Amino acid sequence: MSLGADPHRHRESERTRLDPFVVIGGDASPRDQRDLMERPFFSLSKSPRTRPILHRASDIEVQVFGLPEHGIATIWDADVLIWAASQIVDAENRGLPTSRFFRFTPYQLLRGVGRPTGNQQYLLLKAALARLQSTVIATTIRNGAHWRRRQFSWINEWEEMSTRTGRVEGMEFVLPEWFYNGVVDRSLVLTIDPAYFRLTGGIERWLYRVARKHAGRQRDGWLFEFAHLHAKSGSLARPSDFALDLRRIAARQPLPGYRLLIERDGRTELLRFLPAEPSTVPVSKPVSGLGRPGANGIGRSGAAHIDSNKESNSSSLTRAGASRRAAPERRRAP
Repeated sequence: MSLGADPHRHRESERTRLDPFVVIGGDASPRDQRDLMERPFFSLSKSPRTRPILHRASDIEVQVFGLPEHGIATIWDADVLIWAASQIVDAENRGLPTSRFFRFTPYQLLRGVGRPTGNQQYLLLKAALARLQSTVIATTIRNGAHWRRRQFSWINEWEEMSTRTGRVEGMEFVLPEWFYNGVVDRSLVLTIDPAYFRLTGGIERWLYRVARKHAGRQRDGWLFEFAHLHAKSGSLARPSDFALDLRRIAARQPLPGYRLLIERDGRTELLRFLPAEPSTVPVSKPVSGLGRPGANGIGRSGAAHIDSNKESNSSSLTRAGASRRAAPERRRAP
């Protein structure tokens, strides 16, 4: 596949060769995919973001592009992926087969992520699916040396099914292999608090996922420099504004299951995530002392944005790579 090409162009629908995973269960405990919890895969703003997310930290690289008419998928759109991961894990726990090809009702999805089930929310769901499909990602995570040729979208394709009178009876979508494989590998999935869905701020939601991924229920939690968190978030906010947001969030303490403490190391501000109820069960990889990541003990600002306005030949994606079909065809139910 040439650089920037649409991986779905001239390809028949994947649904013709995949067995459908029909969602029939009720509520499933929410679960999140680890890789998505700490890297900047999503826009943290509800305003459309068209500027790419280009992030590099050590041997990890993440590049995210979106179409101008939709923008990059947001952290609220990611609720769809959390719901999908939750359904996959729940079904497999009950010994049921799963698939990347989902068949469900909008009511099931909306209820599963704690949203109202009216028509307005259904329209917002369709907009979210369009952004998830039109967002193009390339990453070294679980792709290795061939990541530049493994571009994908959060949803490969989707449709709504309606009756002849126009009443919607169901929806379908197909997940990418990269995401699905990261869910069926149970070591790459974590449970999250259902109260996460009630967090209204993009940074708040991202901070919770970082806290859950790194701090877990370790007694001393986890500690990050403000600058490191800013780089990891992919936020377009100035570092000073991002730091102000962190202070305000720490003052309000909105994260379910975690307390936020601001600490200082000389002139450097740091944010500690402390579990509200530390676990007494040993963790598989305990951290010593203050539970600080990185070789020097603290989450340092080694991760850096790549200037989106200075894309070089080394960038593996271009805006042409986001030439995704975002508008689904309507298919009527038999």
